[in-house]
Amino acid sequence: MMISTRGRYALRVLLDLAENQNEGYIAMKTVAERQELSLKYIERIMPVLSKNHYVEGVQGKGGGYRLAREPKDYRIGDILRLAEGELVPVACLECNAKTCKRADTCKTLPMWKEFHHMVNHYFDNITLLDLMK
Repeated sequence: MMISTRGRYALRVLLDLAENQNEGYIAMKTVAERQELSLKYIERIMPVLSKNHYVEGVQGKGGGYRLAREPKDYRIGDILRLAEGELVPVACLECNAKTCKRADTCKTLPMWKEFHHMVNHYFDNITLLDLMK
C-alpha cells in the first residue's frame, strides 16, 4: 500500500488550514504557495473535502476555505480513506472484492488482514491536532 499524491496533498492542505485557522477563510493559492503544491491539483481535491464536510468554502473576494471543525476532530485515517479509498494492502481485502477461491486455504491472508488492521488503527489514532504539535 502506498499513499498517493492525492492523500498526501489532502493532509498537507488540511494541516495548513488547521495551523492557520485564525486567518479565517484562506485562498487555496495561498496554501499552494506555502506548501509548494500545485494549485490545479489542490483544486481537484477541495470539492471532495467540501462535499464531505471537512472544509467550508466561500467564493469571491476574501473567499477561500477553512476547516469545518476543530483539528482534534480530524482523524488522519478518515482523511486518507476519503482521498485514497480504503487503505488495503491487497486487492482481496477491498470492500466489494469477490471472495478469492483460495481464501479458505490462503496462508498469507491472515498476515494481510493484520497489516490492514495495524495501518488503519495507526492512522485512526492520529489527528490533525497531533500533527500540529
